[in-house]
Amino acid sequence: MKAGIIAAGDGSRLKSEGVAVLKPLVRVGGMPLIERLLRSFKRCGISDVVCIINEQSLEVRRYVETLELDFPVQFVVQTTPSSMHSLFALSPFLAGGKFLLSTVDSVFDEGEFSAFIREAEQNTGADGILGITDFIDDENPLYVQLDASGRIQSFSKSGKTPWITGGIYVFSPSIFREIDAVLGQGIERLRKFLGYLVEHEYHLEAYRFSKIVDVDHVGDIQTAESLLRGRA
Repeated sequence: MKAGIIAAGDGSRLKSEGVAVLKPLVRVGGMPLIERLLRSFKRCGISDVVCIINEQSLEVRRYVETLELDFPVQFVVQTTPSSMHSLFALSPFLAGGKFLLSTVDSVFDEGEFSAFIREAEQNTGADGILGITDFIDDENPLYVQLDASGRIQSFSKSGKTPWITGGIYVFSPSIFREIDAVLGQGIERLRKFLGYLVEHEYHLEAYRFSKIVDVDHVGDIQTAESLLRGRA
C-alpha cells in the first residue's frame, strides 16, 4: 500500500505559541512528527510515500532526505488552500490502488495503527476506512455518525455521537473520480469532501482508535507523549 502525508499547512497556532520549527519537524518523544509517521508506516508494511509540503517548508524535505529509510519518499511542493486540495495534488501518485492518507500531526498508538492497516487491506467493500476516536481535544472536531454496522452515515460539527475523525484514512482511488465535480461545486475542505462522498453513496466505514492526538498546540505535544508512553 502506498501512503500520502499532508504536511502543507503553516502551523500557525504552534507558531503563535512560540514554536519556532516547522510543524512536521516538531518533536514528540524526541522525534519529529514526520519521521515518526514514516517509521511507523515502514513497520506497518507501507511500500512508498508521497508527501505534500508548501514552498516555505523545503527544510522538511531536506531533513527527510538525511534519514536512512528503506522505501522511497517523494515530495510535492505546493501551497494549497486546504487539506482537500492537498489530497487532490497527491492524486497522480496515489491513483494506482488503495492508499493510506494521514495528516502529519496525527499521533496514535502504533499497535492500533497496524491493526487499522490490516483491517483496511482486508476490507473489499468500502471506498474508505476512517480512523475515529472518542478522545476530543480539538476546537473544531468533525463528528461522525455511524450505523450499527460501523458504516458512516453523516458528518457534523456537533451531534449526539461521541466519535470524531482522527486524520487517518485508507481510501480507494475511486474517490478521485469526484475531483472535477467537487471543485466545480466550490467545495474547499476535506471535511466537506467527506460529506460529499457519503451524500453520493460512497461506502465509508469507521475504525475505532482509543486515542488520536492532533498536534495543533504546545499542550498537545505533552498529551501525545503521554499517549506514546502508554498513559491515558
